[in-house]
Amino acid sequence: MNLLSTHELSKHFDGLQAVRNVSMDVPAGQVRALIGPNGAGKTTLVSMISGRIAPSSGQVFFDAANVTALPAHARIRRGMAYTFQITSVFERLPAGENVALAARRHLKGAAVIEATHEALERVGLQSLIDTEAGDLAYGHQRLLEIAMGLVQRPRLLILDEPTQGLTDAEITGFKKLVRDLAGKTTILLIEHNMNVVMETADQVTVLNFGEVLAEGSPEEIRAETSVQAAYLGTG
Repeated sequence: MNLLSTHELSKHFDGLQAVRNVSMDVPAGQVRALIGPNGAGKTTLVSMISGRIAPSSGQVFFDAANVTALPAHARIRRGMAYTFQITSVFERLPAGENVALAARRHLKGAAVIEATHEALERVGLQSLIDTEAGDLAYGHQRLLEIAMGLVQRPRLLILDEPTQGLTDAEITGFKKLVRDLAGKTTILLIEHNMNVVMETADQVTVLNFGEVLAEGSPEEIRAETSVQAAYLGTG
């Protein structure tokens, strides 16, 4: 069963067609990578999926319900979580309180504390629980934002360039985290690091100039000549 579907989703800005007629089905429990050159429309697409911006045309379905007209907070309540390409943490609050704020959307009391510790542990930031978010390294801020998404126990976790700014060791930990989540949480992953894509994704959708260029398994995408020419720099 598909948890997420888009039907001919499009967005234009002052005559610029950022996304054009994108139809995509993501089954529950799948890790779907969304790749493409800079400016291909990836962030615009997931912003429409999450409700941050309205589409010019087309529809978004989540768990078989048409959510196209719903605002972002209503989609969060239904089980979506979106971590931004640019970190969106509360810099003056400790890391733990950032996660706790996200947890309080659906938990109360001692359950908030337990879930906060668990989420920070999963991303490797437990030792920094009392550190102000603004004092964290950029990569740690990205991991903190992932923890803020995880603690909401989303059915769909949208990750926009999550490994940007991470060390090699942190990227290894991130790949393990995705593998641990696979099958239990549906993940839509925008990622430029092709090693991460090839090692974690079940399926890959390639965007180019706002349109779907190709779709398939990581092995199929690696072998696709149109993708090599447009994105991988070969062919």
